Amino acid sequence: MPDRTNYALASVLDGGGTGTEISAGTAQLDNGQGEDSGLQQALDEEHQLRVKAEGTAENYARRLTVAQEQSAEYALERQNEVALLLQQAEQLGSVLQQCSASPASGTDELRAAGQRAEVLSASLRDIVKEASAFATQQKEAAARTKRSFSEAKLTQDGSGDVDMKRMRDDSGSGSDSSRSSPEGVEWEAVEPGPDGMSDRALTNGQSAAAAVVDTDFTDRARYIPLRLSVVERRLLRLLEAALSVSEYTDKVDVLSWSRRGARIHAQLKDICAILSGLMVAQDYKRGQQLLVGRNFSDNAEFFQDCFEVGRRFKIMNPDRMRSDYGKLMYLLMDAAEPDIQELLEFNCIRPLRTVYSMLEEGGGLELLRDPLLAQATAEIAAGDRPRIEIQRDIKVKERARTNLTRKYRNAGLTEEDIHLCIVSLADNNTFLAFNRDPVDAMIDQLHAYFSPDSAEPGASLAISGGLEGARLTHSHARQFAYVLQSLTLWREIMHDMFRLWCLAEADLLSDKAGYRLVNTGQGLNRVQQAPAIGKAMRGILHRCQQRVPSWVGSSVVHLGDHNVPNALMFIDKYTQVPRILNPVVLVLRNLPQLCRDEDLNAYVHKVFGGIEACRKAILLDFFRHAFDGSGADNFFDAGSCIDGRLTSAWHWGSKIEKKPYHPVFLLAGFTGFDGEFVK
Repeated sequence: MPDRTNYALASVLDGGGTGTEISAGTAQLDNGQGEDSGLQQALDEEHQLRVKAEGTAENYARRLTVAQEQSAEYALERQNEVALLLQQAEQLGSVLQQCSASPASGTDELRAAGQRAEVLSASLRDIVKEASAFATQQKEAAARTKRSFSEAKLTQDGSGDVDMKRMRDDSGSGSDSSRSSPEGVEWEAVEPGPDGMSDRALTNGQSAAAAVVDTDFTDRARYIPLRLSVVERRLLRLLEAALSVSEYTDKVDVLSWSRRGARIHAQLKDICAILSGLMVAQDYKRGQQLLVGRNFSDNAEFFQDCFEVGRRFKIMNPDRMRSDYGKLMYLLMDAAEPDIQELLEFNCIRPLRTVYSMLEEGGGLELLRDPLLAQATAEIAAGDRPRIEIQRDIKVKERARTNLTRKYRNAGLTEEDIHLCIVSLADNNTFLAFNRDPVDAMIDQLHAYFSPDSAEPGASLAISGGLEGARLTHSHARQFAYVLQSLTLWREIMHDMFRLWCLAEADLLSDKAGYRLVNTGQGLNRVQQAPAIGKAMRGILHRCQQRVPSWVGSSVVHLGDHNVPNALMFIDKYTQVPRILNPVVLVLRNLPQLCRDEDLNAYVHKVFGGIEACRKAILLDFFRHAFDGSGADNFFDAGSCIDGRLTSAWHWGSKIEKKPYHPVFLLAGFTGFDGEFVK
């Protein structure tokens, strides 16, 4: 190609060539360009097929790794169960031998039973040996497979896959190997990780106000965002308007192998231009100062404020910005790349403003250790208390806030700043009241209506795989333990949600962890490892496992695979817990008030046999089929893994219309698991 070009140009410049020669040279150049264009197209098609094959191979490698680890855990569970049966058989055989040896009670039937018990014990010993060998074999096979895939770079971001990763520049250069994500498909609770929140024992029915008393505010305040001011709320409206009209993910997250970095840069500039234009419409004088004679980089602080306010608002209000937040995080995810920052000439990301950071800057950290702070931030629940008691609690709370603001004001912190920190801590307590307390309420209902050891007539939690959609097979005692462990895990996740959210953002916005666009079965998703959130989940899971005699089910936490592609999907998954549990708790709580109506009371008694019987029927179905391993097409996407438990609860919620108690839900004000509920 260069030789042909030089020849044609040389002919023209020297003037020695004729028009025919020039035309021939030009035709030769055109033919060369056509050949190169066809060759480039063929190379692009070959590259597309290769990338698709590599993505498919990696997907199957991940699924195989998870399957083998779950198989190893299942084999270990079966080994423990058979060992327990062997122990019981040996005890029975010993008792029968003692009875048959006694002259007063020795009979042929007892001797025969003793012999059969010995035969059963011998058979069980053989089964225990086989189960132990099988469990060891499965564990070794899982480790061997994982090691093989790691060596083949099928379970981590290798440097060969260039275009499926984020492009480092417009020319499509290869990815930096130092930015490859850490090895591993899933996280397993093997050892405890560092936990920023205090580890305290669970207390059933504990209110949010009481929970604050034994919690260290110094640790909590590090992850509690500041409540938005009036000026910041205006920036939030600008951001929401800009994100609602942006088509960022539609333009960037597509399988294209040309100028990806340029598309990212263009979309980021469009977002900044929209924000600037909206600022002009909202406040002309300030908007004019942003636009006149300046570049985007000159207004970096303004754009950082807008993006930071949106992130802070979403953490405090999980029900808001449902789609815009994902668009915002993916936008900032790309903006974190050094090459994109070089094109923009500024960094779009800055740390979140938290209660701790504000008090640290102003020299007021002693506020977090003041005993009066628990009273100033307590959540006041009305319940059935008289109005005069509620008013008295409100006055005590306001008096405590006034005393704290006057006591800790200084040159770096005004009374308004201290009040802002106090109400931000109170917002966290409100969050816990609406997100963690429903889980506590369901734990209370589990203990109140069901026995952990034996089932009452008509109240067995036992499930059998293949019946009524269940994928697991559990006895009553095993299902009780399984449900209790799942609810306890959800409770701890809700308690640490602000911390987990901050860690998830740290993983998403890290400039050291790249992502891949992968078709996970639900469209193209950004698959990215999440080491910070994974380490925190290991710590939470380890704490829960320490509180129970034995762990039922798998302990695999899906992260960075086709089930949970990245930390954003992980957080979004667990924000659904209160959306599922809150309607159930509200129906159970409002049922007595609902039955004050004579006709409705007659209906409940006729269909269910009374209020308590109706409650028990709802709880029995929920504890059985919201934790039965269903909700996916195969065992590896649902089952008994940590995320599969929530998948089963989703599946139960999708079948609510077919339940016999669905009319009771509707009469109690239920509109859906994703709508508004009667408080």
